[in-house]
Amino acid sequence: MRRRDFLRHCSDAGLALLAPSPARARPAARYDQLLILVELKGGNDGLNTLVPFADPTYYRLRPRIGLKRETVLQLDERCALHPALEPLLALWQARELAIVQGVGYPKPNLSHFRSIEIWDTAARSDQYLDNGWLARAFAVAPVPSSFAADGVAVGSNDFGPLAGGNARSIVLADPAQFARQARLAQSAQSARAPANAALAHIRKVEADVLHAANGIASRVELRTAFPPGPFGNATRAAAQIAAAPAGVAALRLTLGSFDTHQNQPGTHAALFKQLAEGLVALRAALLEHGRWESTLILTYSEFGRRARENASGGTDHGTAGVHFVLGGRVAGGLYGATPSLDHLDNGNLVHSVDFRSVYASVLEHWWGIPAAGILAGRFAPLELLRS
Repeated sequence: MRRRDFLRHCSDAGLALLAPSPARARPAARYDQLLILVELKGGNDGLNTLVPFADPTYYRLRPRIGLKRETVLQLDERCALHPALEPLLALWQARELAIVQGVGYPKPNLSHFRSIEIWDTAARSDQYLDNGWLARAFAVAPVPSSFAADGVAVGSNDFGPLAGGNARSIVLADPAQFARQARLAQSAQSARAPANAALAHIRKVEADVLHAANGIASRVELRTAFPPGPFGNATRAAAQIAAAPAGVAALRLTLGSFDTHQNQPGTHAALFKQLAEGLVALRAALLEHGRWESTLILTYSEFGRRARENASGGTDHGTAGVHFVLGGRVAGGLYGATPSLDHLDNGNLVHSVDFRSVYASVLEHWWGIPAAGILAGRFAPLELLRS
């Protein structure tokens, strides 16, 4: 059996592991500080996330789906949060929530597949890269072999920014289920070492799966209650992995679909309720186990939506978006310039923050890794963390 076939078999069973990279001298990184990425799949509408209620152009562009001033959660004299994000207000008031507006990249691509590939690989719009930006970071500064894995993608069948290279990355839905499934590989470890090189490689991958399962199968009970549904389950799994004795450097969760071409108000409200309740529960669990100060949570999405509503009560594929950064060490507040609604680019918002500057903030300020080589260029980090 080829390694690709073995990994496909593991993925079908609810788990997958990429082979580890060979040990070599690389810069040390602060991987005891956990990164949790939350992908808002489908392209989240930034204008109805961070609402420019004081701008009359907003209501001219969105006469039906524009959120009324009396319903939104006012942050200052100009902007407010969607009302379904109310659970996040406590984090905003505690200065543990940063909101980055106008996030995008030059020459944006409005295809779901291509744009999320750009975000996952940190590529230019005209550049095609095989490895995710996290996989490249782990190649430059390897995660300690004592960690259960480099990264874990929870509740998704793809690795996203963890893909490619030689990163030790796992896909799973539930840590306990993953551990049970990994025991299927355990009997092979006691068998005599095979002479066949291909089979020996499969046995090695099986050993890595078992190592990861033993490391992330948390034996710590969580008192925190999590909301029902897939995203609530994903945040519970993330908390269990964070509480496990053996570490991981990064987790990736997903929530969707934010592709709101029609009937956006109801869909958006339901998704934001799941997002806010899940993130607040995750924070509570991380506080419960002393990990909130050492965790950084970051949302991302392939693109924003067009400024003008469409005829179906929704919004079509657009450009610049709004993203959240949460954590015990986050310097809360607004970052980036508010996109102008009076100076659109072919109906789209003009970005003010390159998404790779957000990634540079993670690499340099959170993990202490030089970002320029990983991101193939110099992008100024944002001052998102308290010193």
